[in-house]
Amino acid sequence: METDTSLLSVELEQKQQEELYQQLLLQTIGKIQSDSPPSKVIRPQPGMCVKTSSVLDKQKVFLNICQSPAVPPPPHLSQEALVDLLESEDPTGYRVPMSLGEPHTEMDNNSQGCTVYDVVINDEFFQKCQKDTLFQQFLIAVSLEGMENKYSLELSRDIKILKNRKFMGSVVEQNIRTKNKPVIQEIDSKKSNTTPSSTKRPEFCLLVEPPTRNAEYLIAEILLPGVMSARCLVLDLGEDRLVLIARPSLFHLDILFPLLIDQENSVAQYNTQTQTLTVTMPVVSS
Repeated sequence: METDTSLLSVELEQKQQEELYQQLLLQTIGKIQSDSPPSKVIRPQPGMCVKTSSVLDKQKVFLNICQSPAVPPPPHLSQEALVDLLESEDPTGYRVPMSLGEPHTEMDNNSQGCTVYDVVINDEFFQKCQKDTLFQQFLIAVSLEGMENKYSLELSRDIKILKNRKFMGSVVEQNIRTKNKPVIQEIDSKKSNTTPSSTKRPEFCLLVEPPTRNAEYLIAEILLPGVMSARCLVLDLGEDRLVLIARPSLFHLDILFPLLIDQENSVAQYNTQTQTLTVTMPVVSS
């Protein structure tokens, strides 16, 4: 019985390519872990306590919105801009830096167990929210959304701000980063706020690694035919969003992720031969 050596050659080549991919992925993971930014433990100060409930089981949930100077302030936002932001269909362009703590169980006034989540924001921004009802409503909204995204919750928007207490239970220490790293290596110092009408949406795919259990990494592979150098690319990452511009007026891509990613520890590589951009992103929460 004769053996088709061409089929064996193809199988061997595919195996070698798969092994090479795994090696490259491990190298990328090792770089991400070794480049982790420094952090420190802080004890936030009480701010205000918000009472709500989970939509599925109607259980009471409390949100301790705390404050600390260790958390960076958000970009300046006027009240007029805030009104426009709340009225827009996509308010994700303005993000409030915050530290989201792990849930802990406490006893409420009726000696019943309840779930408590801690959110820590910049102390100056917290004081601004205390003086302005509109900003306070905005802060509560983004805090609820942050917890929902991180812990896959669905919280009621029927909330109550407790007047006689600033926190539920005890304030828990949190570990926060002390130095922010660039989201991605800067490719071009100039960015455009407008998208030319001649741009095209490139072909892309999103891969989950590992594919068979809880996702640890989200990998975006973007095909950019005609882009000869990484210097032609401008890439921005958010915790659930990727925006890519290829110049001059070639491609524009704006996609939302089904997972939350760690943008500060993500890495990107552009292969000039295949003209493919590969972005490897650690997954924070699914």
